[in-house]
Amino acid sequence: MSAAGGGIVGILLAGGLARRMGGGDKALRLLGGRPLLDRVIDRLRPQVSALVLNANGDPARFAAYGLPVVADSTPGFAGPLAGVLAGLDWAAANRPDCRWVLSVATDAPFLPTDLVVRMVAQMAAEGADLACAASAGQAHPVIGLWPARLRDALRRALAEEGIRKVDVWTARYRLATVTFPAEPFDPFFNANRPEDIERAAALLGLTETP
Repeated sequence: MSAAGGGIVGILLAGGLARRMGGGDKALRLLGGRPLLDRVIDRLRPQVSALVLNANGDPARFAAYGLPVVADSTPGFAGPLAGVLAGLDWAAANRPDCRWVLSVATDAPFLPTDLVVRMVAQMAAEGADLACAASAGQAHPVIGLWPARLRDALRRALAEEGIRKVDVWTARYRLATVTFPAEPFDPFFNANRPEDIERAAALLGLTETP
């Protein structure tokens, strides 16, 4: 596993309904004059070998990004696991040498710039099957590193068992939880509600990298 992101595909999870944000594409909400998605891409692109966007509906609304857009193959807005599976399926078809998919939320504009390096290192150190991020005593299951070899097992869990919660599925495997510092800001701050955009705007000065 390369600590520089070689052979790792990043899947940007934008397939949710954004109910708490009033509907629509949460990833396209503006923060400091730029869509949240732009900021997530800026932080993740240097860390992976390819980026894919998981979104349902008309993919044309994301055409300006020039990224592959993959919809959930599991019907009924099945949650982030469906997006992870869509990313694993894309990687199998387009990057068959890819051993890992890294999933991130597209409402988390302050992702760590060392996310991949640290997750890869800790997973290797623990001999884990997969990894998720944590901060301030809270796990962030959708920020995860997923092995391509578990693709079919995830498909069965979604289609045959109806599993929807990330931590229910990951509990079946050896999971490395990678904790990141939450000061001076939490890198996994997510903009779920309109007021969160205001809070995120106040953090921009702390989070801009040189």
